[in-house]
Amino acid sequence: MSDRRLDDSEMETWLPTIRFVQLLPQVLDRALKKETGLNHAHYAILVTLAGTVDGDSGGTVSMTELARIAGLSRSRLSHALDSLEERGWVARTSCSSDKRTLSATLTPGGRELLRSAAPVHVAQIRELVLDPLSEEERMQLRGILSKLLPGVTAAL
Repeated sequence: MSDRRLDDSEMETWLPTIRFVQLLPQVLDRALKKETGLNHAHYAILVTLAGTVDGDSGGTVSMTELARIAGLSRSRLSHALDSLEERGWVARTSCSSDKRTLSATLTPGGRELLRSAAPVHVAQIRELVLDPLSEEERMQLRGILSKLLPGVTAAL
């Protein structure tokens, strides 16, 4: 087997995988924009911030941690937060112990927007990913992605 190219079996696995990975965010983005005016990257940031409310951080996440969780570069995250902050959905603050460390918090307006966007997102995820699969296939997908995700995350 050559390291320079995928064999036929590998290509039969890789091509639909890459197509799915590229198309799914576009479809999710289109549906969210149409129904709520929110793009998928911004939705992911808001969901990440909302998910921290029950944790120790009280709904506040450092920029570094938010970029890591949302899978965005710090530059892309900064531009997205500029837009979210302008609309009143996110607030940025300096850490009390280190003024150079910025954190982001979901505002009440951001939480309300998320409440209206979540049903659109959930419906798309069910329609495109979950409903076409049996429970056994969902478990297989979960297992496969759980095996692959650490390597991808570590490579960031």
